[in-house]
Amino acid sequence: MKHRGRHRRRRRGRALRAVLAGTALSLTAAATLISASQAQVTDGPGALRALDSPVARGELRLTGHRVPAAWLDRLSSAMGRPVGVDEVLGSAGRELRDAADCGAEERAALPVVPAATRAYCWDEADARGWRPGAVTTSAGAGEDGRWGGRRVIASAWTSGDGPGADGGRTGDAVPAATGRGLSRVAFVDADAPGRPRHVSALLVVPVDGGRDYRGLASPVSGMVWYRDKLLVTAGAGDRAALYVYDVDRVLRAGAGGDAVGRVPGGWSAHGHRYVLPAVAAYRPAAGGPRPAALSLDRTTTPDSVVAAERVAADAARPARLWRYPLGEGPAPAGPLAADRAGHVEAVEAYETRATGIGGVLARRPPGSGRGDWYLARAAGAPEGRAALGRQNGAGAEAVECGADRSRHCWSADAGSLAYREDTGEVWSQSGRMLFALPLASLDASLR
Repeated sequence: MKHRGRHRRRRRGRALRAVLAGTALSLTAAATLISASQAQVTDGPGALRALDSPVARGELRLTGHRVPAAWLDRLSSAMGRPVGVDEVLGSAGRELRDAADCGAEERAALPVVPAATRAYCWDEADARGWRPGAVTTSAGAGEDGRWGGRRVIASAWTSGDGPGADGGRTGDAVPAATGRGLSRVAFVDADAPGRPRHVSALLVVPVDGGRDYRGLASPVSGMVWYRDKLLVTAGAGDRAALYVYDVDRVLRAGAGGDAVGRVPGGWSAHGHRYVLPAVAAYRPAAGGPRPAALSLDRTTTPDSVVAAERVAADAARPARLWRYPLGEGPAPAGPLAADRAGHVEAVEAYETRATGIGGVLARRPPGSGRGDWYLARAAGAPEGRAALGRQNGAGAEAVECGADRSRHCWSADAGSLAYREDTGEVWSQSGRMLFALPLASLDASLR
């Protein structure tokens, strides 16, 4: 009885913190709107225009390349038995803080409208020297939206001061990166009692026949979790457009230090306990766009991955949105549906006048016959706030806030978007805040 009473008091405490957090978020949002200069309502991006020509579709083609199984086996043999994300989460010792326990400066990164209903912040020590990137969840990992019995959120981060890539070593099975920085994925146990616990794995690419690995020297702006694979975007300095990671192939790196790869006495991962080696990569067509944002759409048959490219506000051309089908069975070069030559074709594509796209979702409302595309995009607003809108073949709608009908209502950054069917929530992150809100509230805010 004493234990149950204590649990009830804890639940009441958490509920009270949630209420306080909501109040604090509302006050912060109101202060932001009052202090910001009046923002003019600009013309919206209008309706989507379908891209149906073979040439336009051909530019969106990807070609898959596997990392040889012998390479992966050699790496595992040297580093020890691979483990899965579920086992790794069992060792998670770091925690996120509830929004009520976060500072006002941190909470200022949250959306004004619609308001976040769940929000957490990363500890400063966990985020120092790293920039937030894409978010995805285990919603597509299984029918129940769980992995290893847990609801998991995957949060990508890129180092601003990590070592540069080596430009590729002889024998790389997948394209080598030429940019700087390192990328990691933090796996968050959203079902953990109390504060969500998390653990990170450095993203790496096997080299030298699997005798070593290099860091993925590329920011991760888009990411999708489907079954046992993560699809991760690669930046312009990389010959690959997407990398594929297997969440059941996490390896332990025991040596300390800032090095990445084999070191005297073991393996190092820039201070991380775990590495996640790429198992495949998708290379873009010559002159084709590189996905900047990704998300999973389970309203199509088969399930699909939607992508968006990011163009600047002063670009002389529109941005493109497109869709790749997912395979219904195991695929040697990754989860995307491919032909015998390893080519992946876009099954749907559009042009949009939206610029600065950082997040994309696509949904086909039951019985409507139309496809809606939700875009988070940098708007150049005061306070650095982004805009959130919805487009389809008929037109565009935007979230508005304040008496001036400002469209600068979204988070401080146009971050990636991920939808969970099992909870009806859209997840994103901005600054040190990881947050969620119902898709229904987003739809209700569109005008």
